[in-house]
Amino acid sequence: MSSSSSQTRTGQNSTIPLAARLRPKSLSEFIGQYDLIGVGKPIRQFIEAKKPTSMLFWGPPGCGKTTLARIIAKECNYEFVELTAVNAGKADIEAVVNKGKLMQQPILLFLDEIHRFNKAQQDSLLPHVESGKIILIGATTENPSFEVNNALLSRCRVFVLKSHTTDELMQIISRGAKELNITLEKSLAETIAQYADGDARAALTILEVAAEIAGTKNISPEIIQSAIQQRFLRYDKRGEEHYNIISALHKSMRDSDPDAAAYWTMRMVEGGEDPLYIARRMIRFASEDVGQADPRALLIAIAAKDASHMLGYPECSTALVQCAIYLATAPKSNAVYMAVKKAQKIISETGTLGVPLVIRNAPTKLMKDLSYGKDYKYAHDNPDAKADNQHLPDELIAMGDAGTKFYEPTDRGFEGKQKNKD
Repeated sequence: MSSSSSQTRTGQNSTIPLAARLRPKSLSEFIGQYDLIGVGKPIRQFIEAKKPTSMLFWGPPGCGKTTLARIIAKECNYEFVELTAVNAGKADIEAVVNKGKLMQQPILLFLDEIHRFNKAQQDSLLPHVESGKIILIGATTENPSFEVNNALLSRCRVFVLKSHTTDELMQIISRGAKELNITLEKSLAETIAQYADGDARAALTILEVAAEIAGTKNISPEIIQSAIQQRFLRYDKRGEEHYNIISALHKSMRDSDPDAAAYWTMRMVEGGEDPLYIARRMIRFASEDVGQADPRALLIAIAAKDASHMLGYPECSTALVQCAIYLATAPKSNAVYMAVKKAQKIISETGTLGVPLVIRNAPTKLMKDLSYGKDYKYAHDNPDAKADNQHLPDELIAMGDAGTKFYEPTDRGFEGKQKNKD
């Protein structure tokens, strides 16, 4: 395996990041999102008809939201204007509208991180979207049902974009290697794809950094690992090791160390990390590592997320640290997480088994004649409000505990009390 030196890249391209150089300019070059851009699919139909509508792209980083917006503008002959809601405001929106008037050309406004706009800012978009003065494509990593107000939401088509699959990332990495004029072993490309975790921009950045480190040397697994670390350092706002720090927070809370949990939370806060990202990781932790040992943990984590959304920085830092300390000191159980994994495994092995007749709904005479709900025992008719109806398919019952035991409670916290009570 050989690699050409990064210095051999010539011309203007040498100053442009690889991800920008390889940005697709047409649907034929675009990899992924085929349920939206495939033949007969909605976004392709908009482009072919050259009649785009205002849209919201909801998806994770690096899935192609910006690129698709650029392609739509180009193919439909719209002037493309890109703003980010982090530093844009009403005045910027008005400037875009005025630009359209002066140019006498339709404007496609791509508003990245639209969830960062407050209600008043979102409302300022409404008259321009309704009048058709601009076609709005808003991009968000957050659920638009919660982050975009109903008036604006009702005027936009919402499209859900997915993370790139490993196969798709491998195709993108292959393009990147060709652009850099390097040879890359398949196993190393797979390593990059795994670390990029569905993010095409991250994959290309790791590849580019690896080529820079290698110079005229072969790209080795050690160089890939070094590139991964440099990529995290390069793109974090304060030089923080993003993934290392979130791992440190998670493990500190899991190991019941409130001091370390507070420290790592504040490292993320001081590093400028999105407070909603921190809160989302705590919500996940509350169900994965605390679970039924303290059901209140999930409520507190969700409350911390709501507080962060309402207050923003710097006021929300106390809510985040309060939550981290609570999670660290809460009793721990991963029984819920293990129940999820066991159920997933059984479902993947057995497929979509039928619901037992006894617990099926029977709203019509035909269904009753087919024995839907026959002999169903109503739990509340019993003193302990329990009933021994068959709740799982016959096929799972035949498997014994392997097909019927998913939740195995621990003896810790509330979970232990419920277990002993039962």
